[in-house]
Amino acid sequence: MLKDEDRIFTNLYGMHDRSLKGAQARGHWDGTAGILGKGRDWIIDNMKASGLRGRGGAGFPTGLKWSFMPKESDGRPAYLVVNADESEPGTCKDREIMRHDPHTLIEGCLIASFAMNAHACYIYIRGEYIREREAFQAAIDEAYEAGLVGKNACKSGWDFDIYLHHGAGAYICGEETALLESLEGKKGMPRMKPPFPAGAGLYGCPTTVNNVELIAVVPTILRRGADWFAGFGRPNNAGTKLFAVSGHVNNPCVVEEAMSISFEELIEKHCGGIRGGWDNLLAVIPGGSSVPCVRGENMKDAIMDFDALREVGSSLGTAAVIVMDKQTDIIKAIWRLSKFYKHESCGQCTPCREGTGWMMRVMDRLVKGEAEPEEIDMLFDVTKQVEGHTICALGDAAAWPIQGLIRNFRDVIEDRIKAQKTGRVSAVAAE
Repeated sequence: MLKDEDRIFTNLYGMHDRSLKGAQARGHWDGTAGILGKGRDWIIDNMKASGLRGRGGAGFPTGLKWSFMPKESDGRPAYLVVNADESEPGTCKDREIMRHDPHTLIEGCLIASFAMNAHACYIYIRGEYIREREAFQAAIDEAYEAGLVGKNACKSGWDFDIYLHHGAGAYICGEETALLESLEGKKGMPRMKPPFPAGAGLYGCPTTVNNVELIAVVPTILRRGADWFAGFGRPNNAGTKLFAVSGHVNNPCVVEEAMSISFEELIEKHCGGIRGGWDNLLAVIPGGSSVPCVRGENMKDAIMDFDALREVGSSLGTAAVIVMDKQTDIIKAIWRLSKFYKHESCGQCTPCREGTGWMMRVMDRLVKGEAEPEEIDMLFDVTKQVEGHTICALGDAAAWPIQGLIRNFRDVIEDRIKAQKTGRVSAVAAE
C-alpha cells in the first residue's frame, strides 16, 4: 500500500488548488534550476537508475530512450513531444494530470527537454479534451508569467518554450509517428521506421515522444532520488503507477499505487471490491482495450506489473483496468472493441485496413451465434495474419482482444453457436 507522503500526484482528484501557487505549496517547482544545474548526463543517469519505464503502454526504459538523442547538435533543433492523445478505450489517467495537477507536467517538460538538448516542447492533446486543454493552457500561461518557462527558464540560463497542440480526436494519432505527422499538419498516418524519431522525428529533427504520466513524474524522481523511486515494485518494474479502474467494481477510480500491487489488493483497497463479490468476476482487461482479457479466476492473484501480466497472457499497457462481471456478454464486449479498431484504422496497411473490418464482421455473427464452429479457428488465424504485419501496433491492438476472447472464452462462443442451431434463443445475446 502506497503511503500518502510517497504519492507523486498530490492533487489527482482536484481537491486542492491547481494553480501555480497551489502546486508550489505542494512542493512542485522546488529547486528546478538546481536540477538543471547538475547537467544532462546526471539527469539521464538518474532516470536509468530509477528504473522508470514508459507509461503509455510499451514500457520502454526511459533513461535508455532519452540517451538515444544526439549528444551534440548537428545544427538541427531537438524536440520533446508529449503524447497527451489519450484515446485508448478504458484509459483515463493522463486527463486527471492535465486537469488537476498540470504543473507536474510542465516542470517535467522543462527538465526532460533540457536533458535532451531541446529548447521546445510540443504537447499533443486529444481533440475531445476541451476542459483539460483550458486548464493546461492556463497553467502554461502562469508558468510563463512567473518566468519558470520561456527565456532563461527558472533563471537557469536555458531558454525553453512549450506549445499545446489540440488534435482532432483520432486514435491513430496516439501512435508516436502518426502524432508527429499530425503535428506537422499532415494526415495522421504512421511512418515507417527506421528512421526512428530520435534520428529524424518532428520536422526531420531529433525528437523524443513520451507519455504525460512519464514526464510528470520526472521532477519528483530527481528531487527525491532514483533509489526512492526504484524502491517501489519488483525489479525491472519500478516506481509508482496510476491505475484507472473502470467497469464492474463498486467504486471505479483513478489511483496512484506502487507497481507490483496485487490485483486483489488494488480492487479491495480502492474500488470497494467487485460488484456482486469475487465469485461474480468473469474477466479483466488489465491494460486498456488493446491487451487480451484474462479470466477472472486467473486474475485474482495476478501482480499488476509488466512482467507478471505477461505471464497470465496479457500486458500492463496503460494500466487501465476494465473489470467485467458475469452479467457481461463477453463476446459482445469484444465485438465492440473490434468495431472501435475498425473505425480508427488509418487504412495505410492492407492487413489492418481489410483485417479489422473482416474481424468485426465475423465477431458480429459470433455475438448472434450465427456462425459455424470452424469459423472460430479461422478468425484466430486471421488475427495472426494481421498481428505483426503492419507499420504500427494498431493491427496488434485489433487482434489481441479477439485472441484473448478465443483463448479464454471459447466455450462461451461454442455454446452460443449450439444454442442458435438448436433454436434455444434464450441463450443467445439480446439484440
